[in-house]
Parts: sequence; C-alpha cells; structure tokens
Amino acid sequence: MAESIHTVKRAIIMAAGLGNRMHPLTLSTPKPLIRVNGTRMIDSVVSALRKNGIYEIYVVAGYLKEQFHEWAKDQEGVTVIENPYFDTCNNISSLYCAREHLENSIILDGDQIINNEKILDPGFTRSGYNAVWSEGETDEWLMQVEDGIVKSCSRTGGSHGWQLFSVSRWSSEDARTMKELLELEFEKNMRRDVYWDDIPMFLHPDRFTLGIRIMNREDILEIDSLEELQKIDSSYLNIKGE
Repeated sequence: MAESIHTVKRAIIMAAGLGNRMHPLTLSTPKPLIRVNGTRMIDSVVSALRKNGIYEIYVVAGYLKEQFHEWAKDQEGVTVIENPYFDTCNNISSLYCAREHLENSIILDGDQIINNEKILDPGFTRSGYNAVWSEGETDEWLMQVEDGIVKSCSRTGGSHGWQLFSVSRWSSEDARTMKELLELEFEKNMRRDVYWDDIPMFLHPDRFTLGIRIMNREDILEIDSLEELQKIDSSYLNIKGE
C-alpha cells in the first residue's frame, strides 16, 4: 500500500433514517440505537473510531432525534446535527446538513457493527470507499477499478468487481468539491431523492479521482431487516415483523 498522505480528522455518522425494515423495533427506537447482542450499533461504530484516534464525531439525526441527543450526553466529542429533511428526502439531505465538516473526514453509517476496527484506519492516499471483492453476482453497488483508481460504478450490481461499502474517506480538496456539489444539487437543482454517494459515482464522477480501501466482508456486519437481526441475536426471536 502506498504511503498515506491524508489523515482523517473527524467522522460523520449517518443516523437519520426511519429504519422501516426493522419494524416494530424502530417504531420506538432509531435503528442505530438498537442493541445487537447487548451493544448498540452506533456504539460499535464510535468505539472503532476512537480506537483509531478519531474523537471529533458528528452524528446526523432525524427520526426520533431526541434519543440521539440523550445518548450523546454521555459521549465525549460527539455532536448531534439535526436533519430537518429526513422524512421527505433521501440521505443526500443528511450530508448536506453536515457539509461544513467534510474536510479530512470519514463518513459511515450508524446502523452497522464494526467487527474489525482496523478498517477505519485514519491514513489514506486517495478519497474513496471501503470495498470487498465480489467474484459472484451481487445486486449491491459494484465498482470497476484499474490501477487502484475507480473507473466506473454499477448501481444494479453484477460480478467480478468491488462492492462499495458505506465507509468512505475524503481529503480536504475532495471535501471542498463535495460541499460545492452538495449545495448545487440540493439547493439549486433540488435533487432531493438521491443518495449523497450519487454525486461522486454518477452525477459528477469527472470531479473526483477515487481509490478504494480493501477489506474483508466479515469486517463489517450490516443488518438490513428484522429477520437478519433475529439470525444474529436470538433475543429478538419472539418479535413479529409487520
């Protein structure tokens, strides 16, 4: 791996979503605050960040935001940013609300379990996403990479490519570009229905030269539904989905 030339100074945790696929649990608790085998998902993320020396942490909250404010009272270095658009816009709105903190940042979701804190290492050479090689078919976003540079991305998946995961690092220069484009798309173009990742991957790929950070699939545990949670934590087996 090439020598790191950038260092993550701060983290932005996306935590504003409704978590509909985990009803009825998320009717009263935001998904990142749900406990998995005794540990809240977001605590796994924050703990891994701190183990990497990243203590300036911004949590973008929307749905049941009061619970994040309460949680943050005991979290040194954590600031809650409220997203007032969470229930009418896609997650481009969350990064738009946190756009002043993008420089030298790591952006990740709050509703996952970090099994290997090394994947959040603060050193990086190029802005870009953590990725796992996918030999077989997947319907997740799949990147094609040549000589360490992302050349294209398929939002419908495929095979023989690098699956994009929701952990990404952004240099100061790329962060300033991202901020400019967030304001362009969200304010001027009124593009409210897209993911923020659409900006570097599909809307303005010519403005970025991205790399990837290779990891193993088991390094992150993504839990998308109540059924998946029940397979991991048997204490939820008596809960019936809606």
